[in-house]
Amino acid sequence: MSTIKKKILVVDDEIIITRTLKKFLDGTGAYEVQVENQSTKALDVAREFKPDLIILDVQMPDLEGGELASLIQEDEAVKQTPIVFLTALVQRREVRQSHGAIGGFQFIAKPLEPKMVIDTIESVLAA
Repeated sequence: MSTIKKKILVVDDEIIITRTLKKFLDGTGAYEVQVENQSTKALDVAREFKPDLIILDVQMPDLEGGELASLIQEDEAVKQTPIVFLTALVQRREVRQSHGAIGGFQFIAKPLEPKMVIDTIESVLAA
């Protein structure tokens, strides 16, 4: 009996980040992962893919993560989708001290720590 994989959309302008996260998350067997490296295309991709969770980089050219999160939250098709920010602006220590939430959103600090990524995803999906 196979379990249904949770769909994760990863949006980051750094291809190495999206590639690494996709490989790692796909490797768990628990997730179906789609990546987008252009923030301006991410909303359309989210509408089409219908993810269970969006991992969103904060600093991106064209459309910053905060702006994109606002667009997602205003869009009827995807506004219920939880968002987890990915950022190099916040250190792991700060994420731990704030229990992984800043400004009402969960955060994952770069550089990525695989266990923290999985723990954050599972925590948000269980909420």
